[in-house]
Amino acid sequence: MTLTAALLDPVLRGPGSGRPLITFYDDATGERVELSGVTTANWAAKAANLLRDECDVEPGATVAAMLPAHWQTAAVLLAAWWCGAEVVADPVGADLVLCDADRVDLALSADPPNGVVALSLDAFGKGLSGLPTGVVDFATEVRLHGDDFVPWAPVPGSARALTGASVDEVLADVRARAAALGLSAGDRVLSTRDWSGAHGLGDGLLAVLAAGASLVQCRHADPAVLDRRAATERITARLD
Repeated sequence: MTLTAALLDPVLRGPGSGRPLITFYDDATGERVELSGVTTANWAAKAANLLRDECDVEPGATVAAMLPAHWQTAAVLLAAWWCGAEVVADPVGADLVLCDADRVDLALSADPPNGVVALSLDAFGKGLSGLPTGVVDFATEVRLHGDDFVPWAPVPGSARALTGASVDEVLADVRARAAALGLSAGDRVLSTRDWSGAHGLGDGLLAVLAAGASLVQCRHADPAVLDRRAATERITARLD
């Protein structure tokens, strides 16, 4: 079972698949995006089809992620794991690099053999223009792909998933972290944490999903509005 299936299948098979799974705020832009479990899975599937069909991401591939904590980041990370890839932080030596607009040059300098996928992270889905050769514009290309994904081959639990750790090891770690953080199924978790590195990603995203909770992720968080937002979103746990 892929890491993505292990995290999303319990949500999709449960009665709460249509409830919010990821709610994203950006206080710098005023953006708010809400994704149910089904919508999250659809975005991850579209992105997985893009990574596999256009970027040759197969089991064992390494995918570097240079992206902020964002709902689109969650989609492409889940997509990479669905393909059986290992997500790493360092672009040097990676087969493919996922990056935002500010880090396209840095991604290209690593010369990944499978190229670069650039995310605009635009609230309205606007793509990036004038990209160099070898860079795929995520916003434009992901729309062309289906919202169902089936891996070509089973991914064993021993396969690497995150910076050298296997699927089984990552699952065990994030489930333990969910327990340590006091997260449980049905929680609404407000977080301002960055997803950089395995620890940040583990606590800020994966532990929440592993617990069966839903995430309210705040980027460029304005401290003055967090308490009011916590009340509005019926938050039961905080990671800020």
